[in-house]
Amino acid sequence: MPMHRLVTIGVYDFDVESFLQRLRAADVRLLFDVRQRRGVRGPDYAWANARRLQATLAGAGIAYEHHRELAPTTEHRHLQYAEDDRQGVGKRSRRELAAEYVRRYTAEVLDLVDLVPLLAVLPTQGRAALFCVERDAVACHRSLIARRLTEQHDVSVEHLAPA
Repeated sequence: MPMHRLVTIGVYDFDVESFLQRLRAADVRLLFDVRQRRGVRGPDYAWANARRLQATLAGAGIAYEHHRELAPTTEHRHLQYAEDDRQGVGKRSRRELAAEYVRRYTAEVLDLVDLVPLLAVLPTQGRAALFCVERDAVACHRSLIARRLTEQHDVSVEHLAPA
């Protein structure tokens, strides 16, 4: 059985109450924010902007860490946006990552980051969560981080989505 348990979660299609409910149900004790820019446009997701999110999590007894070193660069995001445009999908309705995005993010970010320090702070009770924006993990770089943790560090991963 894997030594560490982790979940991933996004912003889209959650409100703050349902987001916290999913985290509590998964026994999340620590949230790793892996966004480059820690804001989300629009009033429906203002709760996910860094300061508000950190205050909400603190009130719920969930620790917060920002890991910008795991965030895609602006250039990486633009690669994905170009593929989204080519396929005629919006980032909120994306269902997969572009192959070039995956290749570049893996080579230019994920392969260069030592994940051992991340593992060292995983809670011994409960779980940690990788957090970004996209609703579905397969449409987000957090799935690539999760896969790396599973394959190289024996971490069990569950992807949380809105009910």
